[in-house]
Amino acid sequence: MNLQHERMVALCDTLGLPSMAQGYALAAQEAVRQEMAYSDFLEALLRQEVAARQVRKQSMLTRLAGFPAIKTLEDFNHDFAKGVKKSQIEELAGLGFVERRENVVLVGPSGVGKTHLAIALGYRAAQAGIKTRFLTAADLLLILTTAYTQNNLKSVMNRTIKAYRLLIIDEIGYLPMNREQANLFFQVIAAVYEKSSLVVTSNLPFGQWDTTFAQDTTLTAALLDRLLHHAHVLPIAGESYRLKHQRQAGVVPSAVGLHAVANSDGANRPLKK
Repeated sequence: MNLQHERMVALCDTLGLPSMAQGYALAAQEAVRQEMAYSDFLEALLRQEVAARQVRKQSMLTRLAGFPAIKTLEDFNHDFAKGVKKSQIEELAGLGFVERRENVVLVGPSGVGKTHLAIALGYRAAQAGIKTRFLTAADLLLILTTAYTQNNLKSVMNRTIKAYRLLIIDEIGYLPMNREQANLFFQVIAAVYEKSSLVVTSNLPFGQWDTTFAQDTTLTAALLDRLLHHAHVLPIAGESYRLKHQRQAGVVPSAVGLHAVANSDGANRPLKK
């Protein structure tokens, strides 16, 4: 390393250009070999720095999003998710709904890919430089109730909810809320309404959401009004993807098999969920 190279690396470090500092030597050798003009050499270095910054930003946003795992839209299995058109997924993949501050609501039974799609959309957003946060409904309620108890709700709402352009709330409906929790959850929906985007998943049809929100039909109606006003609703049907191997082995009966058994004894009562 000659003295000029050392000075260039030091200047790059001072200016916060780590990729240029690291790649300067090889880029200089390549420029000499190709007899590049100085301006072309400088442009190549700057493009390298921009590309490296983009990768670092994507990595940081993905880490801060809190995804439980990385899922992609390309890996989504449409064979197990009935009712979702590929054209719908492709449209959402363009992330126009985030730019328009619209919501995505995924509704269906357990195991049909709701969480996969939610994470995949969030991951696509993070890769596009959109600040994203993933939370289960249970984790969100824990954060909110703790903040409320500590008289710190406004600060937590600003830091945990309003700071993100895309908020993903998974598993609404699995755990019933008391009235205080339902009110706190409503505050989240109201806070992001027409200001940012939501992706939510639920195992319950909308007509049963009041069973989750403390049996408060008025609050539930107001919440759904805001959530669905600018929303893409994707109802998903099918059997659980997680249990496909057990079904193939005969350990777990299929939904069709369960209904056949239920009807074989003359009982026409629907199965309890």
